[in-house]
Amino acid sequence: MVYRFNSNALNCSFIHRMREGQFIKRNLERWEHYQEPTEDPDEVAKRFTYLVDDLSYAKTFYPYGNTIKYINSIAANIYLSIYKNKKEKSNRFVTFWKTELPLVIRKHHRVLLFALIYFLAFVFLGAFSAYNDQTFVRAVLGDGYVDMTERNIANGDPFGVYKNSNELAMFLYIAFNNIRVAFLCYSMGIFLGVGTIYLLFTNGLMVGVFEYMFFHHNIGMKSILVVFIHGTLELSAIVIAGSAGLILGSSLLFPGTYTRGQSLRQAAKDSVKILMSLIPVFIVAAFFEGFVTRHTGMPIWLSLLILSSSAAFIAWYYIIYPIRVSKRVAKING
Repeated sequence: MVYRFNSNALNCSFIHRMREGQFIKRNLERWEHYQEPTEDPDEVAKRFTYLVDDLSYAKTFYPYGNTIKYINSIAANIYLSIYKNKKEKSNRFVTFWKTELPLVIRKHHRVLLFALIYFLAFVFLGAFSAYNDQTFVRAVLGDGYVDMTERNIANGDPFGVYKNSNELAMFLYIAFNNIRVAFLCYSMGIFLGVGTIYLLFTNGLMVGVFEYMFFHHNIGMKSILVVFIHGTLELSAIVIAGSAGLILGSSLLFPGTYTRGQSLRQAAKDSVKILMSLIPVFIVAAFFEGFVTRHTGMPIWLSLLILSSSAAFIAWYYIIYPIRVSKRVAKING
């Protein structure tokens, strides 16, 4: 079979890309101006109308370009500014959690997926390494922690570590520490995402080794029922914080049609919103760890109820709901 080089098709493709570049160059300054806030309702309406026209044009002539995503993100933000009641702060608060934040999360769903894959791979690596080398458990968790846990197991109270501190003191310490770890995981993303991946690696490795230790002593399922009362929210939040860090790093590595400075500024706005959404998640997780996890003898159905409710919330608010909001806004924008 002989393949012929189609020079006409190549030239048409080249011209098509040039036209998209000219379209961006001609309108970029106006689009950037549209991202500046204004209190004039007529100006807001005018911007939205022009953006809808630009979006229709881009969908017609550049259906596979990144221009559509860029224009649509600006239009979505203006849509929010039209329909929110700025006079009522409570409405602004509701709008943020109900529409603005889910749109940001949906925009970065792919990065969130990558963060989850990285973390699960590191968990598996930790468990697999511990399975093949028993000394690896002590190397990761430390002799002191392993010795204490083994004493607790021998005494018939494998999760006694959660009962050693005052509930309130434990709650405050864990909440602060979890928020600190999340912020560190996020901020390390500025190093092209390498720092964030490293922290996902260390945390994932620790979780894998930790769980292997309990499964090795034939109390693995019990550990899941006890530890994941708080661990479901806590570990999910670390993954989401990791995705926020990767958003920062990817903005520098893959700026697209923006300059790296512009890409970083936009990524910083989005990732900070995602990071801030985790504060109540960490507080609830700390409450569970400080006040609930210590009750290791609770009925299995109650433990499963807390576990499933936590997992359902994460899946709903960070995966399912953002997709629904995005579809609703896209339908309004045409």
